[in-house]
Amino acid sequence: MKRIFLSPPWVDRSERECVSAAFDSGYVAPCGPMVEEFERELSRISGRRHAVAVASGTAALDLIMEDLGVDGSWTVIAPTLTFIATIGPAFHRGAKLVFVDSDATGNIDTALLARALGDLSRVKGKTLVIPVDLYGRVCKTGEISALCRLHGAAMVCDSAEAVGAIDLEGRPAGKCGLAGIYSFNGNKIVTTSGGGAVVTDSKRLADHVRKLSQQSRENKIWYEHKEVGFNYRMSNIVAAIGLAQIRKLPEILAKREANFRFYRSLEESGASLKIWDSVPGENHWLTIASLPSRRERDSLIRRFGDACIESRPVWKPMHLQSVFRNCRIYGGSVAEDLFLRGICLPSGSGLEKSDLARIAACIR
Repeated sequence: MKRIFLSPPWVDRSERECVSAAFDSGYVAPCGPMVEEFERELSRISGRRHAVAVASGTAALDLIMEDLGVDGSWTVIAPTLTFIATIGPAFHRGAKLVFVDSDATGNIDTALLARALGDLSRVKGKTLVIPVDLYGRVCKTGEISALCRLHGAAMVCDSAEAVGAIDLEGRPAGKCGLAGIYSFNGNKIVTTSGGGAVVTDSKRLADHVRKLSQQSRENKIWYEHKEVGFNYRMSNIVAAIGLAQIRKLPEILAKREANFRFYRSLEESGASLKIWDSVPGENHWLTIASLPSRRERDSLIRRFGDACIESRPVWKPMHLQSVFRNCRIYGGSVAEDLFLRGICLPSGSGLEKSDLARIAACIR
């Protein structure tokens, strides 16, 4: 039986042609014209002046934190309902971690964030806020940006899952704050098989991130270093895949929205699941539903598994992870409920009618 994956890459001959062109150009190394063109496209869709393509979304966050000097004197605030990569680089740098509960959309609760920032304003040290555009649903970036300015905190948007999405004011995902980051992992709405990017309006930050991503080599004929960098640059071959994907982003977005409408129709026809309400401007990377109970959620996951269909629970909140058990949490009950009853439904751009029929049979 054909396996239906949660969010597999959707590729065709256009990606193959771009990769062939990259090979034919002779640029198989980390740098090349495909990387430069991909960065221009990322700058365009993000509404930012600069984009730096790197090895992963995690690398993008790590490079920004290196530029900021994040260390044990810093506090990093993030939503508890997210993937661990959001705060992984901060953890490795020894920063103090503070988690904030979700609102009804799954994104960070701005009222609780305001409380956290107010409490931290009385504590010595710098603060970085990393809001997350959960499942491609852009958070209240304008409101969060204002809170960060009020309390003197830096802001970096984790828009790893939100390429192509816009916020309530019409800003592209990743547009607010010092910088935004994207992920192009194999399951993302746009993939390069693996990769990420930093998008920013700061030329200084973009130049430094680019230098850091290439081992911080100085502009000399020999290898000269005044700081220690990283091997985080994206390759020309990988960027070629991304270029083909970006060019068909409108088609990908349309297909993901069609998946959402399909699941909404099942809900309206009496299926016992509640599809999360659409957030204006979201890219519908994954369609998420909540079941009446954890038992019913787990039962649906088992039925999908028996039918060779991949699904998975909503992210397990960070404050419930044993590695972060000593971290401060503001709230937590909303994220816990979303995790216990929530399910990520198969949402690939290449779902066919026969796939949808199999999915519907499991849900019904």
